[in-house]
Amino acid sequence: MRLPVSIAVLAAGALLSACATSGGGAPATPYTPTFSTERLSEDARILSDDSFEGRGIATPAEQKVVDYLSAQYAAAGFQPGGPNGQWTQDVTLNRFTASNIRAGFTAGGETIPLTQGEQIVISTRLPGDHVHLMNKPLVFVGYGIDAPERQWDDFKDVDVRGKVIVVLVNDADFEQPELNTFGGRAMTYYGRWTYKYEEAARQGAAGVIIVHETAPASYGWATVNNSWSGPQFDIVRANAAAERAPMEAWLQRHVAVDLFRRAGLDFEALKVAARSRDFRPVELTGVTFNGMFDVASTQVVTHNVLARLPGTTHPDETVLYTAHWDHIGVGSPDADGDAIFNGAVDNATGTAGLLELARAFGAGPRPERSIVFISFTAEESGLLGSEYYASNPVYPLATTVGGFNIDSMNVYGRVNRYGITGYGQSDLDERIGAVVESQGRTLQPDANPASGGYFRSDHFPLAKRGVPMTYGGSTGDFRDEPIAERQATRSEYGRSRYHQANDEWSPNWDLRGQVEDLQVLYTVGSALANSREWPQWKDGSEFGPARAPTADQRR
Repeated sequence: MRLPVSIAVLAAGALLSACATSGGGAPATPYTPTFSTERLSEDARILSDDSFEGRGIATPAEQKVVDYLSAQYAAAGFQPGGPNGQWTQDVTLNRFTASNIRAGFTAGGETIPLTQGEQIVISTRLPGDHVHLMNKPLVFVGYGIDAPERQWDDFKDVDVRGKVIVVLVNDADFEQPELNTFGGRAMTYYGRWTYKYEEAARQGAAGVIIVHETAPASYGWATVNNSWSGPQFDIVRANAAAERAPMEAWLQRHVAVDLFRRAGLDFEALKVAARSRDFRPVELTGVTFNGMFDVASTQVVTHNVLARLPGTTHPDETVLYTAHWDHIGVGSPDADGDAIFNGAVDNATGTAGLLELARAFGAGPRPERSIVFISFTAEESGLLGSEYYASNPVYPLATTVGGFNIDSMNVYGRVNRYGITGYGQSDLDERIGAVVESQGRTLQPDANPASGGYFRSDHFPLAKRGVPMTYGGSTGDFRDEPIAERQATRSEYGRSRYHQANDEWSPNWDLRGQVEDLQVLYTVGSALANSREWPQWKDGSEFGPARAPTADQRR
């Protein structure tokens, strides 16, 4: 299907006209931006080309990405937005490469070997030369959660220091949402793999093994293998040993079931028991873990790319647009021999979306507040670029009005709904909903809250520090034929292409739905940039308290 060169965004009342005001406050001529499907496609094509080698961080390909993005932002009329008038913010990371991995379980005098990538995936984010875990006791700690505010403690008074803990992915409500201990099927941060690893380190465990199950993880084993079998990264920490366990691993479910059986335990029965506050850790008697691997630890510098359009009257107040530029890079060849993980949808599309939004703002009236675009690095390594920025903001978080994160945009055509991941957190929901409805679409709360999407993209490090951030995009039913073909293609991506080498650009993409989403983000952001309004967290949001102490700076 060939697409038109561009699709003009139609005005729909004051919301869609993105009216600017002159310096004296008088209404100016409404500005209606035009978003080009051809430009969006071309930017995504270039960024996901084999020559960009999967956009791996701290590789020669990174400079190509930085050069391309900074040139496009400059052409759109933006200034360098990084420290000291640069286009980039340095992000210093530790890189860990595990090699010579030998692992296995011992049960009843029998050794059960484990092969990296097949039964287990082992990694580390702790500086050192090697990890040597021999005859380590295994303790099943349910979901591995310690949440005092929910009266939940999977560890109780059991000392797991120096042991290897085995944990379930997600949280108890995924299997039994009526418990409502963790908000039903809407995953909390406690369900994320990042939390599991962090809590294991706080408990002093020598290692942590997450049992992989596709439904509660929301992705298959291939994604686990591709994401954790290569080099791992972390921000530089003052006391890494207190925040990182020596071994971080995932284990195939069927291996865990057999392991529990050898210890005289029923995996499924213990899964049920783990849903209760009364659950206590269970040692896998007679079973131990052995793991040895070398670690190459190096320090690397990668880069966030920042572009800024200064505001006319309130330049110290900032509206953010964010998306990550990185992907997995080069990995193991797939069945077709392809080793380059191009990341066309994830997230060349979101990066292209940022560039097109920058062109829209650059071509229109200058807003009253500043607009800042951040192309984050190291999202695929655990949101590290955004975590670094949130810890070292170039623009004060207290006067950051709010922001819009873009990750993996719609390439399948126009749909009838716009979904907000983490719906119910802030009044950005209502601001977005009004624009979506003016397009003839409806707003849909988080379509899959069990996947924990709100904790899996670059808005989260900013949100947890109090900045109102939203993350959403196209969802629902297709509006144009061939509907069945579009549905099949969309489903096939999640099933077979996400974090795979075949996430490739296609000339057959239909980006008209992507344009509608960009229209929403432009309109809401432009309205905020030309107002004195500050988005608010809703009552009950865990992020509101982080914003409250700086309220006097937003008067």
